[in-house]
Amino acid sequence: MSRVICNICPHYCNIEENHIGFCGARSNADGKIIPINYGLLTGIALDPIEKKPLYHFNPGSQILSVGSFGCNFRCSFCQNYEISMAKKEQVKTQYVSPKEVIRMAKELQPEGNIGIAYTYNEPLVGFEYVYDCAKLARKEGLKNVLVTNGYINEDPFLALLEYLDALNIDLKAFNEKLYKNLSGGLEIVKHSIELSAKKNHVEVTTLVVPGDNDSDEEIRDLSVWLASVRKDIPLHLTRFFPRYKMRDREATKVSRIYELADIARESLLYVYEGNC
Repeated sequence: MSRVICNICPHYCNIEENHIGFCGARSNADGKIIPINYGLLTGIALDPIEKKPLYHFNPGSQILSVGSFGCNFRCSFCQNYEISMAKKEQVKTQYVSPKEVIRMAKELQPEGNIGIAYTYNEPLVGFEYVYDCAKLARKEGLKNVLVTNGYINEDPFLALLEYLDALNIDLKAFNEKLYKNLSGGLEIVKHSIELSAKKNHVEVTTLVVPGDNDSDEEIRDLSVWLASVRKDIPLHLTRFFPRYKMRDREATKVSRIYELADIARESLLYVYEGNC
C-alpha cells in the first residue's frame, strides 16, 4: 500500500493508505492526505473573547467558538483531553459546513459576536477547515481568532496568517526536554510566535505546572525571550488543575502564579494571572 507524508506539522507523518496520522485527525485516502475531522464539530459556543484568552483584542466582545477532535501533542496535563485525545468514533460530533459557520456567526452579531474562534482541540490538525472558514469569514467582515499550540510548518501557517486577526499561542514551557515529552518542539513554537507577531495580534499562554515549568529561572527566560520578539505581547500565566494523566499532581498555588507573574513583568508590559 502506498504511503503519503503529511506536511501540515513537523511530525511529517508517513501514513499508510486508510490509516490515520499521529494527531488522530488526518488520514491517507487513495494516496491523498485528508482531514477526517473536516466540519465535524465537538463544540460550538458563543464565548467572551477574554476566555480564549485574549485581553487586548476587542475586549468585552463575544466570539463564536468552534472545535473538533485531535491534537499533534500529547500533554499529560491536557485540560481538554476528552476531545483532543479522542478518536473520531469516541466523540459525538455534528457536521457544520464553513458556510453554515459564517451564517451562524453573522446571526450572532446583534449579541456582540465579532467573528469565529478556532479552539477547544488543536484546530490546526484540521487545517483545511480552519482555512476555508477563515477565508469566508474575512469576506464577510468577520474576525478570525486562532487558539493553538503553534506546532505547524511555516508554509501552511503563513498561508493561514493572511486571514487571521488574532492568535493565542500556548507556550507550554521554555525547555526543550519538556516539549520532547509532549511530542513537540520549542523552537517550532517560538518561530510560530515570531511569525504571528509580525502582522497579527498575538497573546501567549503558559499553563504553569508544578515541578515541570514553574521555576523562577524558566519563567524569567521565557519572558525575556518573549520581550525580545515584542515587549507588548500579553503573557497569561495560568493555574494548572489536576486533569487527564496528572490527577495526582496538586493544583498550582495561587501565590506561586503571582510570584511568577511579577518575574515576567521584569521584561513584559502585560502579564496576567489566569484561573486564580
